[in-house]
Amino acid sequence: MNGPPPSPHGHLSPFYYMSQRMQDVTGDGGVLKEILRPGSGSVIPSTASVSVHYSAYSEYTDKPFDSNVQRDVPRFMKLGRDITLLGMELAIQTMRKGEFARFLFKPQYAYGQLGCPPRIPANATVMFELEILHFVDTLESDEYFMLSQEEQITYPVEKLLKVASTEREFGNYFFQLRRYEDAKDQYKKALSVFAHRRETDEQMQEIHSSKLLLYLNLSLVSLKLNVPRRALVYGERALGIESKNPKALFRCGQACILLLEYDKAKDFLLRAQKLEPFNPDVNCALVKLDRCYREWGLKEKEMCSRMFAAWEPAAVKD
Repeated sequence: MNGPPPSPHGHLSPFYYMSQRMQDVTGDGGVLKEILRPGSGSVIPSTASVSVHYSAYSEYTDKPFDSNVQRDVPRFMKLGRDITLLGMELAIQTMRKGEFARFLFKPQYAYGQLGCPPRIPANATVMFELEILHFVDTLESDEYFMLSQEEQITYPVEKLLKVASTEREFGNYFFQLRRYEDAKDQYKKALSVFAHRRETDEQMQEIHSSKLLLYLNLSLVSLKLNVPRRALVYGERALGIESKNPKALFRCGQACILLLEYDKAKDFLLRAQKLEPFNPDVNCALVKLDRCYREWGLKEKEMCSRMFAAWEPAAVKD
């Protein structure tokens, strides 16, 4: 029977001591886990796309041989496709959103007998620290976008709504990170799934509810991108679905202020205020609009004064 691995100096190795407090994930000791900070929600499914911070270490080194922690927003990685290290793939599927954990991967779950010299020795156990930033289950979405256009048209509405919701969730994640162009692209991708659908009245109600949220998202992200004309278009499309939606009215009002269309802005904002009299954002926008009116009036008065001064007839000489 083999004992614990010694260090180069004849003592038990640091990874051995670490392993004594870790959980065996795979049942063969190949992937061991220690939770440093618990996460929340459900365990990540094998069909998810994951945004994760990682740092990888060889034994007896304090500096990682690989890390993406310096990147504020790592790209999403699709499980089963984008992660080449078996240990990391399995480790992620034991984690939850927000979790921070440490893992030991034996060679068969890491870089094998050859390693990756000079950074990773042959037949080496490696340590990974993983932090789950976000994940989205993309099962239906992956399935849908692999279909032909003819197959997409007959895709079940229940699954179609899930696809739109998944892409919208990606958009919301990017929006929170202020990656507004990426958020816009995801919202438009979500909206595209409804492009050629003709459904029953009951199904259309569900589709309209999903499209309403996307139009509101696109209106807001257009404002963030300083494209008020597009914000107004998407806001009016939202109002086409629900004419008394206060968010849509508010965003149309914001867009009109930026477009210097103050009368239209006033109409949208007053309608929003009527629905939500104590909404601070709406009331602040009306105060801003009143200030814009006053400033515009002063500018017009000054401009008119200059125009009349230029047109004043010269004095008639006797």
